[in-house]
Amino acid sequence: MLIANYKPAKRKDPLIFIILSAIVASVITVYPVSYDVAAWRPAIMMMVTLFWILCQPSWCGVWFAFTMGIFTDLLVDAPLGQNALAYILISFAARYFIRERRVLTFLNLWVIAIIAIIAYILFIWVGQIMADADYPLMRRWPPAVSSIIFWPILYYSLKKWRV
Repeated sequence: MLIANYKPAKRKDPLIFIILSAIVASVITVYPVSYDVAAWRPAIMMMVTLFWILCQPSWCGVWFAFTMGIFTDLLVDAPLGQNALAYILISFAARYFIRERRVLTFLNLWVIAIIAIIAYILFIWVGQIMADADYPLMRRWPPAVSSIIFWPILYYSLKKWRV
């Protein structure tokens, strides 16, 4: 009798929240702010992509990273494929290095995010040097610092929908 009333736990479907988080991140990425504030704008699209890649691996993979990268390239008028390649490499490396871990705590994810943010900033900087449109590396660190500080806010905003 007890078995007849058994209902398996319903899994949360994160698709709508993945789409909404990408839309909110894109608005934050292109929202017009003053030049001084724009220098500190975090790499929010990369962080949202990394969050979903790490926390919803059954929903988001390398194709999701590619799509978000192309979307970012179109948003910020970057050379087509620059952010896409960076997102793919970072997401593949992150998934490769956590493949044996079953439980990802907040601190684990924050360390992974810090490494990924620094790798992303350096990859974009090297890509711009190769395209002969480089900016000084010192102008790259304010977004890295703000992204590292912003990660806990992003994590606690979206953690309800992680696996």
